[in-house]
Amino acid sequence: MNQFIPRNEIADVIRTRSKVFWTVGIFTAFINLLMLVPSIYMLQVYDRVLPSRNEITLLMLTLIMLGMFGMMSLLEYVRSMVVIRIGSQLDMRLNTRVYTAAYEANLKNGSSDAGQMLSDLTNLRQFLTGSALFAFFDAPWFPIYLLVIFLFNPWLGLFALVGALLLIALAVINEMVSKKPLAEASKLSIMSGTLASTNLRNAEVIEALGMLPNLKRRWFGLHQRFLNSQRIASERASRVTSITKFVRMSLQSLVLGLGGWLAIDGHITPGMMIAGSILMGRTLAPIEQVINVWKSYSAAKLSYGRLVKLLETHPQRGTGMSLPRPEGVLAVEGVTATP
Repeated sequence: MNQFIPRNEIADVIRTRSKVFWTVGIFTAFINLLMLVPSIYMLQVYDRVLPSRNEITLLMLTLIMLGMFGMMSLLEYVRSMVVIRIGSQLDMRLNTRVYTAAYEANLKNGSSDAGQMLSDLTNLRQFLTGSALFAFFDAPWFPIYLLVIFLFNPWLGLFALVGALLLIALAVINEMVSKKPLAEASKLSIMSGTLASTNLRNAEVIEALGMLPNLKRRWFGLHQRFLNSQRIASERASRVTSITKFVRMSLQSLVLGLGGWLAIDGHITPGMMIAGSILMGRTLAPIEQVINVWKSYSAAKLSYGRLVKLLETHPQRGTGMSLPRPEGVLAVEGVTATP
């Protein structure tokens, strides 16, 4: 994992936790394999239990399924706890460093966006501890579900592959249409917030000089541009998300129809038809999750870039000269005490 992480101060901190991220990846692998349990259970019920009418087999399959679900829930809980601790450790390693660098930037350039830099660190930590990170861990596993569908029937697999490629294309389109307005909205939000903080800090001077109307118009102009950029990004992302939802729901229904047609012709069993529909949903779900959390990813990426630039511009201070411990010595001369 280390060779894929760029060299900078934040990346170095993340690199020290690379083994923990590998552990999260292993947990994710088991969780995604256990996601096959509903399809296997459905397949066994339709193709084994119903024809044999064996209640003992149904009971044992149900108990095994519940045990697998319990194991999956435990793994998801442990995985969540691990990434929460990673985020806290990242914050503890970087918060004083970012605070000092933001202080130096404010001291040197007269900038007042120090609070924004701490907010950027919070955004980065929340991304690493939220569901957005899990979406990117789960996404590489959709080919496993796709392979199982291909094992059922090549036509079902080909249909699922086309659907997955279609959703991936929509994800790329979502990135292309929302990247620029999101970056612009983030930039304008920082500018308007910085201006507002500066004005409020110098409220007495502004009031004495009668500058409030002009400064208020200036802030309002920046804020209006921010709202416009954010609206454009949200509208574009919403359009892609709506199309994605329509495509996913249509594909899940169409694969059931295709499975029914193949079952009528005897190419697959009814259990494979139902299991294929469930697996189709599992194949498309990680891709759709990535599309839904892309806005959070973009915001975290921008925060990461600003933090890297801040820390590179203001390197860590060297340790000061060690001085001897001060000793308190009281010397008096010509003292007179009276009751």
